[in-house]
Formats: sequence, structure tokens, C-alpha cells
Amino acid sequence: MLEVIDTGIARSAAPLNGTVRAGHQIFTAHISKDPSSGMFVDGDIEQQTRQALSNLRQAMQAAGGSLANVVQVQVFLVERSDAAAMNKVYAEFFDEPYPCRATVVVKELLSAGARIELIAQAVCEPQRVSR
Repeated sequence: MLEVIDTGIARSAAPLNGTVRAGHQIFTAHISKDPSSGMFVDGDIEQQTRQALSNLRQAMQAAGGSLANVVQVQVFLVERSDAAAMNKVYAEFFDEPYPCRATVVVKELLSAGARIELIAQAVCEPQRVSR
């Protein structure tokens, strides 16, 4: 029932998958990391948000969809003061109707230096394999 999506984003050493499909639903999680090396991309909240959302877009394309298929996003920030800058970048990636979203301020994230982590759910038709 659970299908791992090969997004082309370097895998984590942790026991997890960054993007999976269950039927028509896509579940995906992202931080600010370089897709090819898997190395964390440091920077201010705008840079980290842009990289995390670029990774989300890449994952959705690999799943056969786009950001338009995203129905819910949960954003975790370590600084409340980063919300306005995160929203500015977020609006560069999503158009109305915007996905349902919750933003939570947390004490810290597991990845050292991370200012943002996001998880998203999408609804997307499974890709058909041509024969």
C-alpha cells in the first residue's frame, strides 16, 4: 500500500522516506537541503524556505503532480519572527486557492541550523506506466 517516490533528492541516513504515496495521497517532508548532495543549505529564513519549497516542488513533480496538488502544509519554525519572511517566500510558490496550512513555532529542529521544516499532503493520480 505504501509506495516510496524516487524524488531525485538525496536520501537521509535516518530510517525514513521523504516522499511516499498511499493510493491518491502523497505525503512528503522537507528541510533546506541540496537535492543532489543531501547537505544542509544554511542561510536566512528566506533562503531556507525557498530551498525547502523547491524540494517540495521537485517531490511533487516526481510523484506526477505539482504544487497545485498540495492540499495541506504544516510549517515548523524555530523563530516566531521568521513568519513574515517565510510567508513572503511561500507566496512565490503557491497561488490561490492556497492549501490549508498550520504554522507552529518549536524550540528546535533535529537538523542543526534548520530554521524551517515542512510536511505536506497532496492528492494526485498515480502515474500510469505506458506499455
